[in-house]
Amino acid sequence: MFSIKGCVYPAILPVENKKVNGKVLSGISVPELDILDKFEDVEYERRTVDVSMTILIHKSSQCVSSNSLMVEAYIWADQGDPNLYGEWDFEEWEPLHKESFLKMTMEELEQSDQSSSIWILQ
Repeated sequence: MFSIKGCVYPAILPVENKKVNGKVLSGISVPELDILDKFEDVEYERRTVDVSMTILIHKSSQCVSSNSLMVEAYIWADQGDPNLYGEWDFEEWEPLHKESFLKMTMEELEQSDQSSSIWILQ
């Protein structure tokens, strides 16, 4: 994931031999997907990507299985964007920006009257 100048959120780009850690969500309805598309706006394109899922045993951090899955992800649309730089770090972002980002997100959802239709992972 890349940092974007002037933004607190990251950009995912297809880069060979790089990986992005994240969560795979399932069971998202078409109306919920529409909400996500609107939230991500034109800066991102929803694309099908191949991910490797690794299931870990929490206490021992041992890998119990790994498999490949095709999923949809939001990829930064402008791959030549001069505002992209360095790697985005969740551990750095969380204490500095998480609270204000969630507040802004909830305000946007309330304005669009969709707050009861989507869950925010915290």
